[in-house]
Amino acid sequence: MNVFITGASSGIGAALAREFASRGATLGLMARRQEPLDDLIKSLPNSNLHHSYACDVTDRLKLIKMAREFDTAVGGADIVIANAGISVGVKTQYFEDLEVMEKVYATNVFAMASTFHAFIEPMMQRKHGTLVGIGSVGGIRGMPGTEAYCSSKSAVITYCESLRVEMKKHGIQVTTISPGFVKTPLTDVNPYPMPFILTPDEFAKRAANAILAGRSYATIPWQMGVVAKLLRILPNPLFDKIFGNRKQKPRNSEIHRA
Repeated sequence: MNVFITGASSGIGAALAREFASRGATLGLMARRQEPLDDLIKSLPNSNLHHSYACDVTDRLKLIKMAREFDTAVGGADIVIANAGISVGVKTQYFEDLEVMEKVYATNVFAMASTFHAFIEPMMQRKHGTLVGIGSVGGIRGMPGTEAYCSSKSAVITYCESLRVEMKKHGIQVTTISPGFVKTPLTDVNPYPMPFILTPDEFAKRAANAILAGRSYATIPWQMGVVAKLLRILPNPLFDKIFGNRKQKPRNSEIHRA
């Protein structure tokens, strides 16, 4: 089993790397910095089999080139997990936040498409493979102060659904994983309650099970899926009243990326 993961140096990405390595996978791990990738690989079973790729996923041509190098090196990727993401407070009324919003979309949405693009043609030829997009329950309804993150994750969910229908006739599975709260550097700055929060390793175990089971969509943990469905049907006036004064993720110029 050959697995390629972006945003692999910390948080959910590193946990997914540990989980799939424990199941015997050969990994291709991508993140912006080489040193954390090397440290992670040294800690994994069969460390000599894994590949590291230092690349900012918004560098489309470099990403595609490196991804195809992994595909060739291992004789074809079986699972590709587009996990790299940014979570930061954004408010449209601030001019400087418009650029931040572009960076959020470039990483959370466009880089996912670039990652998948690198593998789709070989997978179509083999009529085999799984593409996994990491969404979020935050993509179900827009929370105040997270205009970029929530909307980008909503785009991810819809994009993966569209891609899933298109790829099915080519024998390619597309899976959307929507995490609830997972304890990572991205959530450590959240100033609001985070119910049903999971450790990265517990999330990764459940996510790997869902991916290998061929599920098209999974919210992890399942309790947050129930919460998300309830929020989706909540009438707008009531939703606005409940969440209008909710504490918000801080705005800052520090962009947190895996």
